[in-house]
Amino acid sequence: MKGRKKILAISGSTKKDSSNSSILEFISKSYKELLEVKIYDDIDKLPHFNPDLDNENLPAMVTDLRNLIQSADGVIICTPEYVFSLPGSLKNAIDWTVSTTVFTNKPVALIVAAASGEKAFESLTLIMTTVESRIAKDSRLLIQGAKGKVGMDGEIKDHHTSRDIMNLVKSLIHSIDEENQQPTKYCS
Repeated sequence: MKGRKKILAISGSTKKDSSNSSILEFISKSYKELLEVKIYDDIDKLPHFNPDLDNENLPAMVTDLRNLIQSADGVIICTPEYVFSLPGSLKNAIDWTVSTTVFTNKPVALIVAAASGEKAFESLTLIMTTVESRIAKDSRLLIQGAKGKVGMDGEIKDHHTSRDIMNLVKSLIHSIDEENQQPTKYCS
């Protein structure tokens, strides 16, 4: 492993002090020697996806997001579950990438931190597999009962959750270091 890995961290929550943002801050602080984490905090400012604008009229914020994804060595998405699905703001951000290859073969780690989270976890896994990202089995984490496990101060209050996050980050780093890998949807 050479140098710090550039990681784009995207929170699916637009809430100021969300558990999801706290998890990303925890990862950023805990792995500052290995990772250069850029937490994307403009998800709520992106325009609504409109295929008519996905051309030379592309909004600057969308171009910026695509460039951040493209230049990152890996991406971590951490999201809550809203009404048994992904938050609209996260789905909107991903929709803006569908006509590109920015996620193709990109190492990605997925975290759903919610009360239950199972449906959002399934949905996020399906969507990110469809856009051809590379998601190792150990780079997926469902944290149920997140409010009791993640403090507002950004600390992980549950030892098992802390360990699971550490394992996810190690898996993502390993995935970044692997060469000649295929997107998840092409693996058996």
